[in-house]
Amino acid sequence: MATKPSIPKGTRDFSPIEMARRNYIFNTIREVFSLHGFSQIETPAMENLSTLMGKYGDEGDKLLFKILNSGDFLKGVDRAMLDDETATLRLAAKLCEKGLRYDLTVPFARYVVQHRAELQFPFRRFQIQPVWRADRPQKGRYREFYQCDADIIGTDSLWNEVELLDIIRDVFSRLRINVLIKLNNRKILAGIAETIGAPDRLVDITVAIDKIDKIGIDNVNMELKEKGLTDEAIAALRPILELSGSNEERIAALRTVLAGSETGLKGIEETETILRRAGEGSAHIELDVSLARGLNYYTGAIIEVKALDVTIGSITGGGRYDNLTGVFGMPGVSGVGISFGADRIYDVLNTLDLYPSDATATTKVMFANMGETETETAFNAAKQLRQAGISVMVYPDNAKMKKQFGYADDMAIPYVAIIGETEINENKITLKEMATGQQEMLTVEDAIAKINSI
Repeated sequence: MATKPSIPKGTRDFSPIEMARRNYIFNTIREVFSLHGFSQIETPAMENLSTLMGKYGDEGDKLLFKILNSGDFLKGVDRAMLDDETATLRLAAKLCEKGLRYDLTVPFARYVVQHRAELQFPFRRFQIQPVWRADRPQKGRYREFYQCDADIIGTDSLWNEVELLDIIRDVFSRLRINVLIKLNNRKILAGIAETIGAPDRLVDITVAIDKIDKIGIDNVNMELKEKGLTDEAIAALRPILELSGSNEERIAALRTVLAGSETGLKGIEETETILRRAGEGSAHIELDVSLARGLNYYTGAIIEVKALDVTIGSITGGGRYDNLTGVFGMPGVSGVGISFGADRIYDVLNTLDLYPSDATATTKVMFANMGETETETAFNAAKQLRQAGISVMVYPDNAKMKKQFGYADDMAIPYVAIIGETEINENKITLKEMATGQQEMLTVEDAIAKINSI
């Protein structure tokens, strides 16, 4: 009995219409990146595990998809380790030397160090590729998904953060998605940890409060207590995370709370500068002290974007990292970047039905097949339309017209072109608009003009 075909959980197939919609997203983002002077690169789907491990915190390391070594992968493995539960990580290191990339930022840092002699700094790159995480699949969360990254590396100017905020605004304005941009700073979080008497627990604090939208502040407090924070520290943290009011009011409150932390005050100063330079735009920017994005490599600004009209997780995120390349032997290189979550943006656009009418049209014109001679003429006319930038197909079989028109309807092809004996004699085509049923006989040139004008 044949096995029923399936795909792994957390992955998806995409139909031609779905791919047309996804390409609308990718093309929109790519165009904005290009307008801001970013150059495109690509990196391999798999990296050496030594490149990936230790860059995302303990929880991130657990979500890495590890690739089993090819050939005799048990060669050189102490067989006793196979029955030793405590040897899992050491065993994995022997069995797996490579892993699927978890994000695009760490491979980018590796790329910069490996190719530094070829690059001009500041280096502005964008990258649109899939990443993989061994996460529990749920709404808006997949194991295979695309990220669309833009990074500027080799400069610590805060104007870079401002430009990335402009890119976010531009992309979502073009996609017609209403968003809220949240902003925080890792230095502010470090200052908070100092102020509540837990400077050595910054990672534990950020990992916990990064979940505040999902599990609520009471559960975050429980997690912090389990990780060893004192009741006094947790009590001091709560009112800070619940700061409200305008950005100016929140900054004023933070200045008072973090008055004794030089690091925290530096973070406030950076955040205030970014907010002032960014000004008012198409999307509101809100200082959110609870925003942590628990990735260990952030050192300055932290950015996250939420869709206002759909309940879904973050659809864009990013931040400043001052020494990510240092782990690869190139210290002191500061960078900042953002990453658009194309799959969640796709879900938002689907939910709100925000695609323009031509975003799903993979083929604009189908020439009907009326016979051998007619189809030969249709092929020549189709070439002319393609030269004018119009997507065209010729129906391959001389089937009944009802079947051919039904195919055009099923494929959402807006026009059917007919060439019969009359059209050949007059050197014209009959162009039928499928939505209205209206048709007219036109020269190829007039048909091109009509199609391109709509």
